[in-house]
Amino acid sequence: MRTLLRHRLFRRLLGGWTVGNLADSALFLTLAVWAKDLTGSSSAAGLVFFALALPSLLAPLLGLLVDRVRRKPLIVSANLVAAGGAASLVLVDGPGMLWLLYAVTLLYGGLGVLNGAAQSGLLRDLLPDDQLDSANAMLSTVDNGLRILTPAIGAGLYVLWGGQALGLGVAALLLLTAALIASVPVVESDPDRETSTFWADAVAGFAHLRSVPLLLRMVIVVAAAFGVIGLFDTVLFEVVEHGLGMDPAFFGVLMSLQGAGAILGGLTSALVLRRWGPARTVGTSLAVVALASLAFTVDVVGVPLLPVVIAAILVAGAAIPWLMVAMITTRQRLTPPRLQGRTAAATNISMTLPQLVSIAAGAVLVTVVDYRVLLVVAAVVLGTCAIVLLRFRGEEPPVSDGAAEPSEAADLPR
Repeated sequence: MRTLLRHRLFRRLLGGWTVGNLADSALFLTLAVWAKDLTGSSSAAGLVFFALALPSLLAPLLGLLVDRVRRKPLIVSANLVAAGGAASLVLVDGPGMLWLLYAVTLLYGGLGVLNGAAQSGLLRDLLPDDQLDSANAMLSTVDNGLRILTPAIGAGLYVLWGGQALGLGVAALLLLTAALIASVPVVESDPDRETSTFWADAVAGFAHLRSVPLLLRMVIVVAAAFGVIGLFDTVLFEVVEHGLGMDPAFFGVLMSLQGAGAILGGLTSALVLRRWGPARTVGTSLAVVALASLAFTVDVVGVPLLPVVIAAILVAGAAIPWLMVAMITTRQRLTPPRLQGRTAAATNISMTLPQLVSIAAGAVLVTVVDYRVLLVVAAVVLGTCAIVLLRFRGEEPPVSDGAAEPSEAADLPR
C-alpha cells in the first residue's frame, strides 16, 4: 500500500473519495434520527433507510449512463448535485417538510449508486490491473474506519447545532470532494458508443457476467449468501438480549468490534487475494461467516457466550472486506472499460436485492422462530455457498476488449 500511495493521481482520488465518504457517513444515520425527532415515529425513521436503498433498483440504468459518458465529469457533477440536495435541508423546519428529507435521501441513494459504478471504471482507467487489489483494499480500510467514527460525529453535530447546520457542513464536504476529483487528470477510456436496443444496452452488464464463468459463479453464490446475511441485522439483537442477557445498546459495541475487524480485513485483503485467488478468497470468507453464525449459538452447549461472540464478530468483520475486495477487483479486471459501469451496477443489484429481502424476512421470522434456528439455517446456506466456490477450478479469462493505458503509469512504482 505504501507503493500505491506514491502514485500522485491515486492520492488525489483517494482524498476525494475519503472526504465524500466522510460526508456520507456523517449524514445518512442522522437523517433517520431527524425523521424520528420530527414525527416521533420509528416507522418514519425506518423509511429513511428504505428511501436510501430504493434507487438501487435503478442500478442498470445508472450503470448505462456511467458507460455512455466520461466518468470523472459525471462524478464531479453528481457530488455537486448531492451538495445542493444536502444544502436544501436548511428548509426542513417541521413535520410538514418531511417530504423534502425523504426526497434528499432518495437523491442521495441514487447518486451513491451512480458514483460507485463510475468510480469503479475510473479506478480501472487510473491504475494497472495488478494494483487494483491494493487500491480496493485501501478504499475498504478507509471506508470501514470512517464508519466507526463519523456516524457518532454526525449525530453529535446534529444534537449541538441541528440538522440544518449538518446539511450545510455535508454540502461543503461534497463541494470539496468535487474539487478534488476534478483535479485528477486521468486519461479515461472512451465511452461506449455502440448501441443496440435500449433493453439490450441496459442489461449488457448482466450479459457480461453470464459470459465469464468465474464472475457468474461468484455473483450467483454471493447473491445467495446475501440472501441470509441480512438476517443478522435482526438476529443479532436477539443474541444480545436473549443470548447475552444485555441491553440492546450493546449491539452498538458489537458493531464497533465488527468495524475493527473490518479494518484488519481491509489491510490484509490484497495479500489474501494474491495468495488464494478470487474464488478461494470469497469461499473462505463465506466459510468464516458461517462459522461465526454457528458460534452465536454456543450457549446451548454450556460454553460462555460473550467471549465467543466477541471473537466471532471480529473474525466475521475481517472476512467481509476479503469478500468485497475480491469481488470488486475480479469484476474490474475481467470487465472491459466500456462495460465497467453496467457490470458494477449488475453486480451490486444482484447482492443488494437478496439482502433487502432477507432483512425484511428476518424482522418477521424472528418473531415466530427461535433465533438460533435462523443462525443455523444461515450457517448451512453460507457453508454451502463456500463449498461451491472453494471447489471452483476454472481459469480466469483475459480481457479482450482493449483497455486504456493507465494514467501516469510511470508514476506508479512496480
